[in-house]
Amino acid sequence: MSSVGVKPAPAIPTVHLHPSHGWTSLRLKEVWEYRELLYFLTWRDVKVRYKQTFFGVAWAVLQPVLTMLVFTIFFGGLARVGSDGLPYPLFSYAGLLPWTFFAQGLSQSSNSLVGSANLIKKVFFPRLVVPLSSVLGGLVDFLVAFIVLIGLMAYYGIWPSFEVVSLPFFLLLATAAGLGVGLWLSALNVEYRDFRYVVPFLIQIWLFATPVIYPASRVHEKLRSMGLPVWLYGLNPMVGVVQGFRWALFGRASFLSGADLAASAGASVLLLISGAFFFRRMERTFADIV
Repeated sequence: MSSVGVKPAPAIPTVHLHPSHGWTSLRLKEVWEYRELLYFLTWRDVKVRYKQTFFGVAWAVLQPVLTMLVFTIFFGGLARVGSDGLPYPLFSYAGLLPWTFFAQGLSQSSNSLVGSANLIKKVFFPRLVVPLSSVLGGLVDFLVAFIVLIGLMAYYGIWPSFEVVSLPFFLLLATAAGLGVGLWLSALNVEYRDFRYVVPFLIQIWLFATPVIYPASRVHEKLRSMGLPVWLYGLNPMVGVVQGFRWALFGRASFLSGADLAASAGASVLLLISGAFFFRRMERTFADIV
């Protein structure tokens, strides 16, 4: 048979892997090239979370709703911490929505590398995809729980203002904060397994340091009485996120402090960049010790 006109098969590209030294670059292009794997891992995390559960995806609603009821009874009713003029159930749920997304992403991503040990040992891919998929998987729960928020707003006759178009920005800040801390903890958890016991305690303490249960205005008053600038509170990245969510939904200027937002945005970006570089630096040892 004549081979005239038959094109030779394209050569299979060869990838050379070399251990990195020092502070390596982030190589974000690799993450984009493996975007299909990112989608697969994200969807896998969602399915595994609700596999063989009685309530299924309803857990995404039950957790913030039950927490909101507890907060309403004890903090809104008994302690009367205040809600800046909003019905307390609506006030607390609007804060719990971004907080639950952040806490879930932080918890899942911190243990993601250890949970994917078999995959990491056998296949080469940018390890950054693993904690990133854990954080992005929480978006499904967020969207489901957001439907309940719409129902609460309708029940109380409160409708979103034009500022609601800024919600994606604050969701992006929550993603950056959760991923940033998750990158630090996931890399440390590979090296020191006792970090998995630290994470639940950290999330619990972080909740009370964030204006989910109480209005941020009470903390601002305390800081002013001590002669301290209010932006110090915004160094907690979730302060600006929770305040921003309430401001975007209800359009009340009292819910958002520009100083807090600037400090929170800066803290989120710093956590994300530093976490990404630290993760990349530690990445070369993951397959050996995970």
